[in-house]
Formats: sequence, structure tokens, C-alpha cells
Amino acid sequence: MSVLSQNNQPERAKARFGSLSDVAPDEFLNREASWLEFNRRVLHEALDPRTPLLERVKFLAIFNSNLDEYVMKRVGGLKRQMAAGVNKRTPDGRTPAEQLALIRAMILPMLAEQARCYTDEIHPALQENGIHLLRYDQLSGAERQHADEYFNDNVFPVLTPLAVDPGHPFPFISNLSTSLGVTLHYPNSDEKVFARVKVPEVLPQWFHLDAGGPTEQYRFVSLIDIICHNLDDLFPEMTVLDVMPFRISRNADIERDEEDTEDLLEMIEQELRQRRFEKAVRLEHGPNPDPWMRAFLLDELGLTEADVYEMPALLDYTDLFQIGGLNIPELSAAPWTPLTPPALADDEADIFSVIRNGDVMVHHPYESFGASVQRLIEDAAADPKVLAIKMTLYRTGDDSPFIRTLIRAAESGKQVVCLVELKARFDEERNVQLAQELEKAGVHVVYGVVGFKTHTKTALVVRQEADGLRTYCHIGTGNYHAGTAKLYTDLGLFTCKKPFTDDVAQLFNYLTGRSMQRDYNKLLVAPVNMKDRYYEMIEREIEHARAGRPAHIVAKMNSLEHTGTCRKLYEASKAGVRVDLNVRGFCCLRPGVPGLSDHIRVTSIIGRFLEHARIFYFRNAAEDPADGEFYIGSADWMYRNLMSRVEATTPIEGPQWKAELWHMLQIMLNDRRQAWDMQPDGSYVQRQPLADSDAPEDLGTHRVMMDLALARAPVAPE
Repeated sequence: MSVLSQNNQPERAKARFGSLSDVAPDEFLNREASWLEFNRRVLHEALDPRTPLLERVKFLAIFNSNLDEYVMKRVGGLKRQMAAGVNKRTPDGRTPAEQLALIRAMILPMLAEQARCYTDEIHPALQENGIHLLRYDQLSGAERQHADEYFNDNVFPVLTPLAVDPGHPFPFISNLSTSLGVTLHYPNSDEKVFARVKVPEVLPQWFHLDAGGPTEQYRFVSLIDIICHNLDDLFPEMTVLDVMPFRISRNADIERDEEDTEDLLEMIEQELRQRRFEKAVRLEHGPNPDPWMRAFLLDELGLTEADVYEMPALLDYTDLFQIGGLNIPELSAAPWTPLTPPALADDEADIFSVIRNGDVMVHHPYESFGASVQRLIEDAAADPKVLAIKMTLYRTGDDSPFIRTLIRAAESGKQVVCLVELKARFDEERNVQLAQELEKAGVHVVYGVVGFKTHTKTALVVRQEADGLRTYCHIGTGNYHAGTAKLYTDLGLFTCKKPFTDDVAQLFNYLTGRSMQRDYNKLLVAPVNMKDRYYEMIEREIEHARAGRPAHIVAKMNSLEHTGTCRKLYEASKAGVRVDLNVRGFCCLRPGVPGLSDHIRVTSIIGRFLEHARIFYFRNAAEDPADGEFYIGSADWMYRNLMSRVEATTPIEGPQWKAELWHMLQIMLNDRRQAWDMQPDGSYVQRQPLADSDAPEDLGTHRVMMDLALARAPVAPE
């Protein structure tokens, strides 16, 4: 039975919370609504009893974290548009005000479902498995004493209660911090006074009552609860009338004018300082709030009722990352250690000779980032024959091994160039610090092309060899981030073939020297030639279909929004081209609409790893589908990627790697465990495994890919 016919069976499980039929006019879906549909699928991982318990806990937190970032960026941006009087309609016909109303209408039921899941399913299941998340009034006498001693010794010294009265203005409340709003009476006064107590972020948000004990148990009480029950120590001689935990989100959509700035680094540092004080865009509070305190906060923060969200259970589910990270194997996903790629299995082999013998493609996190990408840069830094190393850094970890390696290389006399993208949202501060650290060590640091974010994932190594200079490069889909490489699925190509390395060298010249290079041998580079080349390849598939030749487009990406590309895909569908889109996040294209997109199918894979690799396939009349054209790279089909970022996509030409990519795509397109099918109205239907089946399609993409990696691994895990 085909996947499509399977998905039309009556027993299919439809996503909860209704459909989006009211946001799907004409050609395009609303971007904001589609993103919220993506986060709904993330929430479903917490609802799904097939997900291991502690992983369900993590998905509650991930849903919360995703929503925080969305509110800061997207809601903040829409509010900025309204404040500026911008009333431009989206491709689906909505004004900023209409989108904000839509966003609220979609978020509220999701928050209710999140709270229901935690209260009715997750919390009881944790208790059944010996993990007790307790209220203060549920503690034994000895436990209360222990919690109070912890408060006195570790919490009280950190707290700073701030009262608001004529002598004390309303305090600054930092973004996403948890606070306690306290309503007080002074002695001999009936006037209400507001005070704010910030819950310390430097302390665990769940206090482990039995940590280190002889028979350690998993009994926790929240830090908020401990503080609430010790407020008399903070406000002696005063009457505490009410306490309300709350949290605010601030706008992170800040306008910048790079053209007129003389120093991009200084501009970003100024922006970071500015962001701390940006306008609040959301207030979250616990249930049964004090009406006086709530009204007081709205007035001081300049918010309206439409900006307030009552959290029915927990205020901040990201605190649950602490619980989800407990080391209890039977309640967690089976551990996975990335394997050494077969081509790089010989630790003694020179990695440069391996690449000279043929291109190498790696697939993270199934294959080790450390044994491949990190090894290339470390070996290049240590190799006396290497003359130069060039890298782009968009996001990297706090303790990135690449920073230390590049500094060692520079100190040894190699020419080291590092493009640090200062505008990587929410990583700006880290990247500013990295840039300054690298510059102090003698690394040539550049910040890219003014007006464009540099999102490409490329590295270049120049080596003196017996027959002259040879250049090696890595072109990937993911960041040079050792941490996320264990959680995100990404692909990378290692090659020393001159047409590829010449292109990467020209790309770095474009980034560092404002080169006007327009023609590339192999690479698709945004904003130079990428969009036009994709259009040409789509047109070519249309011509093949009209001529009766094999025609097929498969594209895997994070998000799809570029209206021009969507319209090209609609043209392809009308010409009879089969179009399979695997889009993890939001998708503004409407699949399966009669007369518009009959031959387009959109799926989304959600699971233990975050699908991040971008793969693009065009059959180009090939008799064997695996002989078609394949590309991997850093860019989604979004306006920002194609038009306002520097991106690179590379063809994959080796038959071995093309066959592997084709197999990979088929696994995802036929998945009956982790895949969701997008409906014409923008809602999603989760596929269901066949009864009593252990077929690969019913195990899920991530499990199948792990099994394949184990089957071909020549050595034990690293």
C-alpha cells in the first residue's frame, strides 16, 4: 500500500485543536499560523504516549522555548509594524493587527493543552515512576526544614526585593526572567504596595530534596514555592496580601541601518544593550491573579489585555529541562553516540589523503562531527604543510573547540580568516565575544557583507603539497557547533576537486573583499545565482514532464515561504511534475489543491532529532531516479535565504553519495511513525504505523537512520 493511500485510511490520527480553514485563501497560507502549526506538532511529542516519559517532559519545555523565541521575534515585529503605522498585508491577505489576533486565538488552546498534558498525564506519570514534583505544602516536616535551610543559606542572600513607592520607581524587569509580584501593606496603613522579587536564574529551579543522600530519591520542590513560603523573611514587619508569579517577554525585532554604520561590531554591541530595554510584548502569570496587581503591571508595562496569557499550570516549562535531563535510562530515549564515518575510520590515516582519494559525505548526528568536521580543522591547524584556514561561523558553542584550534593555528604562523556573523539572532553576544577573542590572537576576523547575514556553512584549507598548492573544503548544512551536531540532522561534503574549491575560495573573496564574482562553477550562491538556478531547474522539470520524460522534484528544508518559488512549484504541479516537499517547520504553500497543486505533497518529520539538513533533488529525465541531480546546503526556500543572506548550496556528484541521498529521502517520504502530512487548509495529519508491523516505515526516520549507521560502522562508537 502506498504512503498516500495509507494516509487516507479512516484510522489516521488528526492533529488536535481543529483546522486552519479560515487562514488559507487562494495560493498561500499565513506564515505565522503555519509556524504555530509546527509548534503544535512539537507539543504533540509531549502528548504522544509512545514518547519516553522524560522525553515528553523535554518536549513540554521545547514547545515553551520555541514559543518564547517566536513571541520575541514575530509578535515583537508585528507590534513594531503597528506602532509605525505599517499596514501591509501578507500574501494571504492579513494586516498586522489581524495576524496578532490570529496568533492569540491559536496560542491559547495550545497553552491549555500543554497544561492539561502536564497536570493529567506527565505529572502523575512522573510520580508513578518515583519522580515527585511537589508543592511546599506536600513536604514532610523534615523536608520543609531542609527547604527552609536551603532558602536561608543559598537563596536569601541572592534575592533583592524591590518595592514600588514614591521613592522607588518601577524596577526594570529583564526579558524572560521569572518574578514574584507581591502585594503588601505597611504597618498602620491600608494602602497597597507592589514589590517585585526576581527568582534567581543562577540557582536550580527545582530543589532536589534528597540530592546526595544515602538512598537518593527524586523528590523536588520548585524554587518559586520555596521563596513564596519564606517571604516574611524578605518583608519583615509587613503584611503580605498576595503573591503572583509572572514573566514578561520583550521585543527582539530591532531595526538596524548597516549602510550608515562605520563599525558593525560597535553597532551590534549597542543593539544588545538596546534589546535589554525593548518594549514588553507579553505578560504571563499564574492562575487566579490578584486583579489589582495584574492591572498595576499592565499599566506599568504598557500592555493590553490581548498581551496577557494566564498559564494554567506551570509558569515556565523550560524549567523542566532540569527534570527531563535526569539520568534514568528506562525513562529516556535510548542513548545515541555518533559513529565514525566509514571513510574516516582509520585514525592514523591522513585526512587530506582520504579526501584526495574521493569526496566524503557525512550525516550528523548519526556520524560523528568530531571525527569529521572537527578533525579536518584540528589536523589543518597542526599540519605544518597547511598555509591557510578560512571558516564561516554563524552559531557555535560557548566552549567551541574551533575557537581554540583557530587561535593555535594563527599563533603558529598560519593565515587564519574567520567570518563571524554578528547578527545571528540571540547569539549576537556570544559572537561578539568570540570575534574579540579571535582578533586578539591574530586571526583575521571579518563580519561579512553589509546588509546581508552570512549563513553559509563553509570551511577552506590551503595546503602545500609535493605537486603544488592544493585546496580542501567542507560545505555543510549545519553550523560549526559541536553541541547541536549531536541533536540536529545535518549533512556535509568534503572535497578537494578544483571546481568546488575554486568556488569556495571565490565565495570567501566575496565575503572578505567585496568581490563581484557572479559566476560559479558548481555552487549555488545566494543572493548571487541561487534563486535563478532553482527556477531554471524547476522549469527544466516542467519541460521534461510536458515531453513525457521522467520529472520529479524532492526538496527537504526547514521552512518554505518564498512566494516566487511557491508559484514555480505550482506551475510544475500543473504541468504534471510530481513534487514531494519535506518541510520540518512552517510552509506557506498549499498542497493538494485541485487545479493548483494536485501533484504536490508536503510532509514534516518531528522526533528526537531536529531535522535541519537541506536536500534538493531534480530528476532531470534520469531513467534511474538515483541518477538525478542532488544538492545540499545552508538555505531554505525563504525570501531571507534567497535574497538577503549569503548562502551556499553544493551539488553532490559521486554515485555512492547520490544513492545514499536518494535512500535517505525515500526513508523520510515513506515514514509512518514520525511523519505528518500537510492538508490543503494548513492543518496536519500524523501518519500511523501498520498494526503489528516492524517494517522500517513503522520505526521512524531517526530509528532507521541510526540502525543504518550501526550496520555500516567499521569501528565501535567513539
